[in-house]
Amino acid sequence: MEMIRLEHVTKSFGEQKVLDDVSFSVGEGEFLTVIGRSGCGKTTMLRMINGLQTPDSGHVYVEGQDVGTADLIALRRRIGYVIQNKGLFPHMTVEKNITYVPVISGRKNREENREQALKLLKLVGLDASVADRYPDELSGGQQQRVGIARALAAKAGILLMDEPFGALDEITKRSMQEELLRLQNRLRMTVVFITHDIREAMKLGDRVLVMEEGKIIQLDTPEQIRKHPADRFVEELTAF
Repeated sequence: MEMIRLEHVTKSFGEQKVLDDVSFSVGEGEFLTVIGRSGCGKTTMLRMINGLQTPDSGHVYVEGQDVGTADLIALRRRIGYVIQNKGLFPHMTVEKNITYVPVISGRKNREENREQALKLLKLVGLDASVADRYPDELSGGQQQRVGIARALAAKAGILLMDEPFGALDEITKRSMQEELLRLQNRLRMTVVFITHDIREAMKLGDRVLVMEEGKIIQLDTPEQIRKHPADRFVEELTAF
């Protein structure tokens, strides 16, 4: 089943074209990593899937529905979104951060909400004792795990991640990568994961999408990209 599809999407900001006739699809349960230089259009593309940006031309579909005609509030509640700075509310406890979307969606039972928060904390490898802490009382890696737990609380089938581990040290990053792979294998989420780290992209992705100057240069499995790079840029990118 196809979960995400972009059809001939273009987007410009002023004179700069950041997406140039971009088309691809992501299947249910697939882990797609996206890599390219800063300014190549990665984040803009991700924001379009979540309805935070609109294309100048072309269409974006999520679960078969055109994002341009969708109820964006309902759409975003079905999509988990994790960014590099975690995006946690500093004035809320970890528990309230995790259950924010269920609560605003109408689930008001405190005991059920806490039970779900504790289950999700365990799922992302955190102890229940952090539930009553505030984000600034946690390490960067712990905050990132809470951000993932909050995204999962929406019970979304799609998880969008914009360089979520970019600010973490290497040891914590490797741990988070393994944790994410474990979660994705267990929950069979559809993941679109933006990174600037080619090793991360090749390790995590079922397929890797390489972008340059708003265009897709190559979209294939890590193995095929290593064996058959589309051009010199991809060849140099994967020479590690």
